[in-house]
Amino acid sequence: MIVFNALAAAAGLVGPWLLGHIINTVKDGGDVAAVDRLALGILAGAVAQLLLARHARHLGHRFGERTLARIREQFVDRALALPASVVERAGAGDLTARGTTDVATAGQTLRDTGPDIFVAVVQALFILGAVFLLDPLLGACGVLGLTGIWFATRWYLRRARSAYLDQGAAHSALAEELAATATGARTIEAFGLRERRIADSEEEIARCVVARDRTLFLRTVLFPSVDISYFVPVVAVLLIGSALHEQGTVSLGTVVASALYLRQLSQPLDTILQQIEQVQSSGASFARVEGLATAPSDPTGLPAAAADPASADRVPEDDRIDVQGVRFAYGNGDDVLRGVDLSVRPGERLAIVGPSGAGKTTLSKLLAGMDAPGEGTVTVGGVPISDLDPDRLRRQVVLVTQEHHIFLGSLRDNLLIAAESATDTELRAALAAVGADWADDLPDGLDTELGAGGHRLHGAQAQQLSLARVVLADPHTLILDEATALLDPTTARHTERALAAVLRGRTVIAIAHRLQTAHDADRVAVMEDGLLTELGTHDELVTADGAYAALWHSWHGEHPPAP
Repeated sequence: MIVFNALAAAAGLVGPWLLGHIINTVKDGGDVAAVDRLALGILAGAVAQLLLARHARHLGHRFGERTLARIREQFVDRALALPASVVERAGAGDLTARGTTDVATAGQTLRDTGPDIFVAVVQALFILGAVFLLDPLLGACGVLGLTGIWFATRWYLRRARSAYLDQGAAHSALAEELAATATGARTIEAFGLRERRIADSEEEIARCVVARDRTLFLRTVLFPSVDISYFVPVVAVLLIGSALHEQGTVSLGTVVASALYLRQLSQPLDTILQQIEQVQSSGASFARVEGLATAPSDPTGLPAAAADPASADRVPEDDRIDVQGVRFAYGNGDDVLRGVDLSVRPGERLAIVGPSGAGKTTLSKLLAGMDAPGEGTVTVGGVPISDLDPDRLRRQVVLVTQEHHIFLGSLRDNLLIAAESATDTELRAALAAVGADWADDLPDGLDTELGAGGHRLHGAQAQQLSLARVVLADPHTLILDEATALLDPTTARHTERALAAVLRGRTVIAIAHRLQTAHDADRVAVMEDGLLTELGTHDELVTADGAYAALWHSWHGEHPPAP
């Protein structure tokens, strides 16, 4: 690419140089044949420049597309390696904007802007070199005439990067706002929040407008300054050159050729300066794409460089989970968990119950390694869960919530995510284990396409599909956080018992509002206001006549016995 761009730039210098020779030949009384030969040389140079520039652009585009492909693949790898808690804190809209708008902007620079600027720089250097070869004094005049462009560009560059970073952040915030509004459209409609969401969206749009106005102002200063500066070196060379020609120091052809070269210089400089805006924008976008490399790679919030590699190599001795003195708060808020101690034996079925806001879901995230405690420890087999590498962690503990996702693709594709080598027989067995009888009625069976443009699953079916993935993944410990909430009570109980049978010998921790789940568990843990207040079997807790007994009697519509 470098060689062909250099050759194309050299071929572009032939025209003005030969035109200067034509002028000198005519002035000296040369014949028509000599002029014709020089004119054919100009035509040959133009054709050679066209062919060489076309091939150089082809090489540049190929380089850009290959590099962009590597950036996209690296972005996906990094995004998938991020802990779920990091993604939740950043927001899905921000990650989406980085993976779409920012990647596309960086790709445009690699594919188009980068090669264009490179060609223009080579052409500009060759043109200035040609002017200096014709006459060093005229070359110096041309360079001094370009100083206005240097000052304008320097002023622009000192302000552009931060302006474009702010613009990218504003676009991410708007994407997050729109994504949240679209996702929660039914809730917004049900609670009459339409005007409030519109106002919030308009506020983010206004932020985007302010950010774009700032970058627009920078361009309105840069481009007029540059346009005026293009004519300064040409005028300077004509004035100085005419004076030198009067003194007989330089020929008329040299002055004309130098002026043409400097006029020709406006094209590559124009390309460079016009693309500076794109380079600044893509530089900010590329920084946001590469920013994933510095994002925290573990739930503690520490970047990858701060993680302890030795701890990631430790292997849990068994499946025992111990929670000791755990406290946790979201951001700078109050503690959600306020000193929780709990031990879960291997193969045990533990139900965690309590009122809303007691900290059950937060505890489940800590047990699954999605978050790390602010104080205390959460260990599995003696190893802190947050220290396990992602692959080992997912083999050890799997969290299933009432939130689920159906990927675009067939039913088979959605199941193979959990076990790539599973056979069709194993896939059907996993579906049967969670009561997904509807799978047998799909038009194309396991090959039925799901999602937009295909077969749409309702909430209960999508939840059963998520549970079937769990059966295929076969983790050591399974955490169910309202994982059957979208199923009717009878189906939910059947599914939970089927899962228990399939995962016999595995540890199952269920966060449940349906107390029938607690009734079937080996032990029940009761949480209130971030504390573990009761722990024991169902019968023991009912007999103790504490918080769990009150919940149990209330769930059955009974009045607690009189003291």
